[in-house]
Formats: sequence, C-alpha cells, structure tokens
Amino acid sequence: MDFLSNFLTDFVGQLQSPTLAFLIGGMVIAALGTQLIIPEAISTIIVFMLLTKIGLTGGMAIRNSNLTEMLLPMAFSVVLGVLIVFIARFTLAKMPNVKTVDALATGGLFGAVSGSTMAAALTTLEESKISYEAWAGALYPFMDIPALVTAIVVANIYLNKQKRRANAIEGALSKQPVAAGDYGDQSDYPRTRQEYLSQQQPEDNRVKIWPIIEESLQGPALSAMLLGLALGIFTKPESVYEGFYDPLFRGLLSILMLIMGMEAWSRIGELRKVAQWYVVYSLIAPIVHGFIAFGLGMIAHYATGFSLGGVVVLAVIAASSSDISGPPTLRAGIPSANPSAYIGSSTAIGTPIAIGVCIPLFIGLAQTLGAG
Repeated sequence: MDFLSNFLTDFVGQLQSPTLAFLIGGMVIAALGTQLIIPEAISTIIVFMLLTKIGLTGGMAIRNSNLTEMLLPMAFSVVLGVLIVFIARFTLAKMPNVKTVDALATGGLFGAVSGSTMAAALTTLEESKISYEAWAGALYPFMDIPALVTAIVVANIYLNKQKRRANAIEGALSKQPVAAGDYGDQSDYPRTRQEYLSQQQPEDNRVKIWPIIEESLQGPALSAMLLGLALGIFTKPESVYEGFYDPLFRGLLSILMLIMGMEAWSRIGELRKVAQWYVVYSLIAPIVHGFIAFGLGMIAHYATGFSLGGVVVLAVIAASSSDISGPPTLRAGIPSANPSAYIGSSTAIGTPIAIGVCIPLFIGLAQTLGAG
C-alpha cells in the first residue's frame, strides 16, 4: 500500500512540472482558436539547439566513460526499435480497416525517437534531482535507426509479395485457352530482341538497406544530435556548452513544448480520416513500449549498474514517437502509406501521452523503486 501511495504522490507531482504545463497550455490555446503563430524556422532552430546540447552532453560523457557500461543499454535500444515495429505488425495491422503498410509505418514512427520528448524527460529528471548517465541521450540513434529501417524493409517485403501474388494471378488468367484464330492483343508480344531479353530479366524487388540508414542519418534531428555527439567526443566544447547551450536549454524547451501542444491539437482532425484503431493504438502503445523498455532497463540496472535515471530515459525514448526525422524518412521509404494515419497518431496522441503520462509515470516508478 505504501508503494502505491508513494507512486501516486510522485506521479501527481510530476504532472505539475513546467515542461508538461507548456505542452498542455499549447493544446488549450489551440482548442480556444488562438491566432498565435510561431514560425517554423524558429521551431527548427530550437530543435537544432536542444539536440545539439544533448549530443554535446553525451559526447563529453562518453569521452570520460567506460564504454563497456554502454553496451547493454545500446543493445537493448536496438532490440526495442525492431520489436516495436513487429508489435504494430501483429497487433495494429490485424485490426479491421487497417492497412498493413499503414500499420508498419505507424510502428516505425512509434519505434523511432522523439528528440523533444527525450529533452523533456532529461529536464524533468534534473528537476526531480534523479541522476542519470550523461551519455543516456546517445541511445537515441540506436533505437531510432533500427525502427525506421525495420518498418521500411518489412513494408517493402510485404508490398513485393503482394505484387508478385497479383502478377501470378494475372499471369494465370492470361494463359486461359483462346478460340482458334483468336490471339488477343498482339501488342503484348516483344517486337525486338532487346525487348524480348528485357522481359526475361527478373524484376529486382530487393530492398536496399543502406540508403534508408543514410537518409535517417541525414535527417535534421539525428544530424544535430550526432554533430553534438562528435564535437563532445573529439573536441573540448565545455566553455560554449556552459556559457550558451546549457543556460538556454530549459527556456527553449518550454517554447518547443508550447509549439508541440498547438500542433498536437491541430493534428487531431487527421485521425478522423482513418480507422479508430489508430486512436486506441496511440493511447496504449507508448505506455506498453515504455514498460517493456523499463523492464529491460532494470535488467541492465542489476547487471551493469545502469542508473534508475538511465532506465527512465530508456523507457521514455521507447514510449516516444518521432516527430521530426521519422515522417520524411517514412514518406520516402513507404510512399504508399497514409501520412494521416502514422503522423496523426504520433503527433496528436502519441507525443502528448509520452510527455504527459509516460514521463511522470516512469519517473514516479523509479523514485518509488529507489526509495524502496
């Protein structure tokens, strides 16, 4: 009973954090029909600065850390990125009126990482005075890239199978016997030797993985994160970090949360265009993914001394869904998927659940376990 009481007290306390207040405030003013418009260029600059700061923090920590301590959390991050896609494949994709490619794209977006949600989690951990490994933010790409690659590869394999099946049926129908003298449309027959040889070559339906990884790495969010990481590892940016990036971090994050709250409300209308199962998935998936990650993080905690704060970071990035780099990567990799389904699910419901529910939930759980 004491465990539940402590947990509920910690959970309610986290809901009062300024990070969540700005997110909720953004949703409220958007619902009231505000005319406030924050230019996209400002949002882009804020995201770049926040993720560069997280990358710098991680890079400086990695430079002074024992890399063997990072191996198990990194491995778990990769496993989670892949697993979340397959969870969507065998749950959401099985629901009525849900297309498999749309479900895979949604799983890929929920398996990928939201840099803004991660930034919110790190700030809330510091406000709660819960210590975590400074390199925990560097787990971002180890979950983000495998999730996007897995979603695109599995979706294309599925589409290729569907295409081959359709071609086989069409071929079988075309081989039906015809009446004497009736030879059908002669335009189907090759007119030259080159045309004949080209028709004999099998179609290359293989999915190329490296271009997907390359596109993910070139995404704006991951690029900023990896830039900061590299600068933190190979240079000594402590002076600019302490004088510029660190002091501005919380203020910039509050503006980003306001923007995200307004965008989340504006995206709710998109979910009306798709099956209601996306709403159900978006409400449940972040919490389920976070609990799976929390469990794996606890294994790392007992096996390697991974901090409870680090466990929270792992759980929150698993609960998050990509809002910056993921959508354009999926648009290019699975062009037949419906953006209203996967972007609407992520931005309108998934991100608010990850920030408003999962961050206080897992911080409260960590505080309760740490006190016990």
